Amino acid sequence: MAAKRSGRPVLVTTEYRGVFFGYADDTKGDTITLTNARNCIYWPSTQGGFGGLASEGPVKGSRIGARIEKMELRKITAVAECTPAAVEAWEAANVYRG
Repeated sequence: MAAKRSGRPVLVTTEYRGVFFGYADDTKGDTITLTNARNCIYWPSTQGGFGGLASEGPVKGSRIGARIEKMELRKITAVAECTPAAVEAWEAANVYRG
């Protein structure tokens, strides 16, 4: 498992339909800064949607992007706290390369 990250582990959606996992110190407002962020490019129907990504993490068949050290997301529509099991799965997910 990866080293402990600072900030609260969250899953964030944007008005532009982006779905991102990362660590945030502040989740108030229309803009959120995530560190050690990853995006979910695709998830299979067995995932259970956004809630499944936050509670279980990405499942087999999900396509997860490479880690971004720091990113700013705009036009936030939802923020969900991730469970410890989800964090472990996000940290362990392979980078999708097509």
